[in-house]
Amino acid sequence: MKNSIKLILLLCIGLSMASCVSKKQFASLQTELDTANNDLGKCGESLNDYMNRLSSCENEKAQLQSRIQNNENTVKLREEQIQDLKAQIADLQKQRDQQVTQVGDLTVLSQSANENIKETLSQLGKKDEYIQLLQAAKTKADSINLALAVNLKGVLKDGIADNDVEVKVDKTVVFINLSDKMLYKSGSSNLTSRAGEVLGKIARIIESRPELEVMVEGYTDNVPIKNDCVADNWDLSVKRATSVVRVLQETYKIDPNRLIAAGRGEYNTLATNDTAEGRATNRRTRIIILPKIGEFYDLLNPDKVPE
Repeated sequence: MKNSIKLILLLCIGLSMASCVSKKQFASLQTELDTANNDLGKCGESLNDYMNRLSSCENEKAQLQSRIQNNENTVKLREEQIQDLKAQIADLQKQRDQQVTQVGDLTVLSQSANENIKETLSQLGKKDEYIQLLQAAKTKADSINLALAVNLKGVLKDGIADNDVEVKVDKTVVFINLSDKMLYKSGSSNLTSRAGEVLGKIARIIESRPELEVMVEGYTDNVPIKNDCVADNWDLSVKRATSVVRVLQETYKIDPNRLIAAGRGEYNTLATNDTAEGRATNRRTRIIILPKIGEFYDLLNPDKVPE
């Protein structure tokens, strides 16, 4: 009996020791598992950080590529203008050389003829000076308009569809064409909330260039309109232009002496009014940024010609 009890005690002690060993191993494995999970979590955080950095780099790359493209377009335009001016200068020089050669071929000249030739050459010299003056004025005006157009495109490109706004340079002025659906409520001269945002961007550029005037022209399609507030399309186009001018003056503090409001009604169309697409194109507001008359004549002042 005593031997049986001893055997049972020994078995219990052995099982207890075996249980203790298993718990220690389990605790060790659990610790390793927790460490591995912690390391995995840190790796995940690092991966997210690198992904965010990669996305930021891609965005910066896209922005730089856009700037490069804009610069390339600007350089190309300037090169074309330079080539055009060089061709004009070469043609004028050729004409002058031909005239001088013809004069030089004369063998017998009276004193009076000599004086006439001198006067002719003097006039040619003055003509060359005037041509250079005109070329300098054209170059300066082109540079001003190009810079203005680039600035306007830069501030208007974000959040505005290409078919809602157009900026271009034509001769001595810059045009901004805005669709009516972006500016006005249908059949009305009341401006939308989106119009205020767009006009605010344009106003910042206008405010920075006090030497320029601003003409706002309203256009409609040929669909007749008449209600208690509007007599016809002429009336609607003028009211729309006036609404834009008031916002520029009252909300964005543009000097009213620089502002002009005009209506074109259903005339001066860009497309046919026989289709819905054509009528949508014709319903627009055009903002024209042009030099003041005094500033324009200053470009022709010999004392202000660039060296």
